[in-house]
Amino acid sequence: MQRVAVISYHTSPLAQPGVGDGGGMNVYVRELVSSLAHVGIKCTVYTRETSSDTARVVDVEPNHRVVHIPAGSHTLSKDELIAHIDDFAEKVIEDIKANGGVDVVHANYWMSAVAGHKIKHALNIPLVTTFHTLARVKAQGGDHESAHREQEEIKVIGCTDVICVSCTEEQRQFVSLYGKPSGTLEIVAPGVEHAFFTPGSQHGARHALGLDSDPTLLFVGRIQPLKGIEVAIRALKILHTSNPHLSKTRLMIVGGASGTEGDAEVKRINDLIDELGIRDRIMMVPPQEHHALSTYYRAADAVLVPSRSESFGLVALEAAACGVPVIASAVGGLLTLVEHGKTGYLVPDRDPAVYAGHIAHLLNNRPLAAEMGAAAATRARRYTWSFAAARLRRVYADLINKARVECV
Repeated sequence: MQRVAVISYHTSPLAQPGVGDGGGMNVYVRELVSSLAHVGIKCTVYTRETSSDTARVVDVEPNHRVVHIPAGSHTLSKDELIAHIDDFAEKVIEDIKANGGVDVVHANYWMSAVAGHKIKHALNIPLVTTFHTLARVKAQGGDHESAHREQEEIKVIGCTDVICVSCTEEQRQFVSLYGKPSGTLEIVAPGVEHAFFTPGSQHGARHALGLDSDPTLLFVGRIQPLKGIEVAIRALKILHTSNPHLSKTRLMIVGGASGTEGDAEVKRINDLIDELGIRDRIMMVPPQEHHALSTYYRAADAVLVPSRSESFGLVALEAAACGVPVIASAVGGLLTLVEHGKTGYLVPDRDPAVYAGHIAHLLNNRPLAAEMGAAAATRARRYTWSFAAARLRRVYADLINKARVECV
């Protein structure tokens, strides 16, 4: 049986997505590890302890446990987390040794990768890294990270045995920005839980949420500049102004504040809503349990994903799986998930007016919207967590007897 230490340093897969640092990566780690456990891989997820009320070890299911490692105080900002990575890594190494060792360490996100790099050398095991986001990629979208982060990412890239990317577009982007790595680049596409995210009755979903029949747009995600909620809000205002017959269209925003500046961003967004005079057409919904999001997706006429950058875009995939057209930024993995004009629309440069035009086209052409939704659901069926787990199991197996990549 293969044994894998999965590192998710800055956020726990057990945490509520949509608030704080919890988002698509939480879903990714939880669902992928669960699928790995189902195919016989013994997985231990190591994450930082953020509450004294949390059990140190949580046995999620057979072959799948989460271990909370104390490292620094429970309430740390993302910038403050950096100083405690080494302490976290040392304690993970101790725990791995005490429990009989592992065959592979798989890090998620750059801070986890820094810890994983240390663990690799301490235990002489291969390192697999899924970055989810990279500093240079974010910079292309206008979000500039620290020089320290970029330097650490480059170090890890130079010593990682396998770097996992989600799609061919992310692979292309990685090579163009960082060159070919010393290890291998493997495409491991995320999945969607089709037992929950599947087409259903829009009327039934709206009834469950207490909504009337007014046209409904949906944004799901943390309220932070990277996710582009401002674009969605401005698009709604333009839609109302240019299409008076669609002035009752509402926008549901499902998510909460993110990071140390989260409350300030929420205030900025609320000020914008008031400035545009569309408060009565905006529904602010707190973060929901992940599987409960399927009801929100089904209630929507279209889902908006106006992110500045997106390595994959689980929200877009989940919405598509529920049979809802997606209007998204033409960036990253969204270029793979959304087939322009067939399952939704891709918007270059995140232009609110272009978003508004596509929204109006869908709301004015219900048969077209239904056709796009059906095509989106069909396309989404190719993405499963079981396929991602099978892909990773082969990656892990190939690494065990392979020579390690050495630091450059």
